[in-house]
Amino acid sequence: MVFIIILGTLLHFTFEWSGFQEIVGAFSAVNESVWEHLKIAFMPSILFAILEYHYLNKKTNNYFFAKAVGIYTIMVIIPVIFYTYTIFIEHNLTVDVISFMFAIIVGQFVSYKMLTFKQLSKNLRLISIVSLIILGLAFVVFTFYPPQLSLFQDLNT
Repeated sequence: MVFIIILGTLLHFTFEWSGFQEIVGAFSAVNESVWEHLKIAFMPSILFAILEYHYLNKKTNNYFFAKAVGIYTIMVIIPVIFYTYTIFIEHNLTVDVISFMFAIIVGQFVSYKMLTFKQLSKNLRLISIVSLIILGLAFVVFTFYPPQLSLFQDLNT
């Protein structure tokens, strides 16, 4: 959890720190859109899952399914909190930071719980891996070619 939160926080700034290098923008926030904030939660979560795989895969059940469900939980919580609170108050950095940390904590908790379930269908492994690859590719592609939707709109513009 701490690794994901710290790395995600750093990824908020690395694009600017790099002198706006496109390759860095592929995995860092390039603006203040909700989409880019999801990306800086996704990228360290995937990295953590890859690192953790070598230690937990053989000791737990449903590894990839658990990681996918945990990551998708994060992807749901962040925009739900953002779009809910901005109905009532203006955009607030403190609320954004707290919701980012909350989403990661809940996502990791959900992932942990899924790891302790009895073995589920082996088909879920492939579905989970493919769904995470598709989401990762979407983050990269939509960074450079964002759809004209509010999710992708830079909150500073």
